[in-house]
Amino acid sequence: MNKTTLATYSVGSYKLSTEEYAARNLVQPQSIRKRYAETGSYHGVRPMRLPNRRLLWPDNSFDTLLPAHQGSTK
Repeated sequence: MNKTTLATYSVGSYKLSTEEYAARNLVQPQSIRKRYAETGSYHGVRPMRLPNRRLLWPDNSFDTLLPAHQGSTK
């Protein structure tokens, strides 16, 4: 994911907990946590870290990633 895509997320769009974000992406929360620990993002989507160390994920990331994925299918 390029920097312009990451910049499209506003601070107000970071609303989802890791569990909610995982449910929207149809994966286990531990998969999100593991990928974040290894790469600092989940397939290019970077969360916002709160002062209490919790992560908030953007609620519009699926909408942003979906058109890019659909264009790559044949």
